[in-house]
Amino acid sequence: MYKVLLVDDERVILDGISQVVDWNSAGTRLIGTARNGIEAYDQIRDIQPDIVISDISMPGLDGIGLVAKTYEQFPDIRFIMLSGYKDFDYACRAMQYGVKHYLLKPCNEQQIQKALEELLSERKEQYERETFVSRMKQDFRKMLPHVKEQFLRELITNKTYGSRELEYYQQLFGLELRGRQVRMLMMRLEDAHEPEHLFALQNIASDLLQGGLFSTTIEGQLLLVVENPADSAALIHDIETVRTTFSRFYKLEVTAAVSEADRMQHARRMYRETLHCMNHRFYTGKGSLITKEDIAPAELRENADFEMDEDQFCLLVKAGNVEEASAEVDRLFNIMTQQRYEIAVTRSYVLQLYAALIRICPQEDRLLFTSRMAELAEIGTLPALKAFVKEAVERLTSMYYKRNIYRQSSTVEKMIVIIEENYINSELSLNGVANQMLYMNSDYLGKIFKKVTGETFSHYVNRFRIEKAAEYIRSSGDVKVFELAEMFGFGGNAQYFSQVFKKWTGRTPSEYIKSQ
Repeated sequence: MYKVLLVDDERVILDGISQVVDWNSAGTRLIGTARNGIEAYDQIRDIQPDIVISDISMPGLDGIGLVAKTYEQFPDIRFIMLSGYKDFDYACRAMQYGVKHYLLKPCNEQQIQKALEELLSERKEQYERETFVSRMKQDFRKMLPHVKEQFLRELITNKTYGSRELEYYQQLFGLELRGRQVRMLMMRLEDAHEPEHLFALQNIASDLLQGGLFSTTIEGQLLLVVENPADSAALIHDIETVRTTFSRFYKLEVTAAVSEADRMQHARRMYRETLHCMNHRFYTGKGSLITKEDIAPAELRENADFEMDEDQFCLLVKAGNVEEASAEVDRLFNIMTQQRYEIAVTRSYVLQLYAALIRICPQEDRLLFTSRMAELAEIGTLPALKAFVKEAVERLTSMYYKRNIYRQSSTVEKMIVIIEENYINSELSLNGVANQMLYMNSDYLGKIFKKVTGETFSHYVNRFRIEKAAEYIRSSGDVKVFELAEMFGFGGNAQYFSQVFKKWTGRTPSEYIKSQ
């Protein structure tokens, strides 16, 4: 039921209309009456009726004044005006406040009821129209994020989009787009993930990034447009916050690429720039933030030479020197990282390096190393390629180290047997063993002998001779020093024998003999 307030300064008219009109059949309820405009406005303010039926000519505050005053505070209240012929022109002033219904006095209950029905029908139509418009607005607000996503996607992929479309959409979104400085941000989820992960990243970015204007997903990556801040460091900080927040919840790394600032009509150029930056995740690795400054200028890439001595590198591996071989891998990959060659060129260098390993790989292990070449094509970043190659280098170098140690130990064992069989010969020497017995390089033999035994060849021989001499003293008792020197390879040089003996035992031969 709609509430009705009746206002007239004539008591007879006021009581007559109150009693003769069938308010219920009109869908209304009379909730009060007033004798003048001032009294009526007090009731309007207290009970806020839906409809006011009011005479125009009243003392104090007339009908037009009541309409004007009510419209200021309660613009939704509707009026039906009662007027005589002489007031009709005056009543037209009420039209500026939306008053459309006038009844000329005297009027009967049918006229009033018909006016009420018409007014209520208008209110119903207005309500339905407002409800429809409100629902359309709500639907549009719900669809607006999707419209923005589609707009951004079309703007960067559809070459027919130009100034006219930009003008239309900035009016639709209520944004100033043409002259605004913006940046484009691309985010990529690393490793295997579900579609909802990208949706979650989009929501987190929308919440945490200051000045966010648009976002969409394209080719499995998140693309955002943000207003260019006065302080670029603030944008970088916000991006890092987005990445760390997402990674904390979902345990996935996020790689981000940011374009330089430009106007919205150059969105396609900024998109290409973010793609170019994202491609350089090959160099920066997963979970990095890439800007234009991270990409080496073309002139530096063209003038930089990549120096790799394959023969020297292979020698380090075959020598079993794990530390030096690993350091060489670090050096080569550092050059590739710093110079930022074209990605295909860098991949070819990595392939060349791995192929060198295959060439020197022992026959029994070559099939394994060759089969792993297919993995190189699947690795998407240079740090991951480095880890792959470095693991292969260390594995192959360790294999050579073990083989070398085995061969060296076998050679040293032969040298020890020669010492044990020839220690009494004062002419026994490293050169003699190398040239006349083993037919190997004496310097190499000396190095591997010390590497395996921890002693030089001459020290080992002298120590062995003294141990044998001491053993002889303990078993035979009294013996002459010069005899010992003759028997244990010192050529009868008693003085030199005594010096070496004391060095190894801490006592002279004579003292040692007496102690026994």
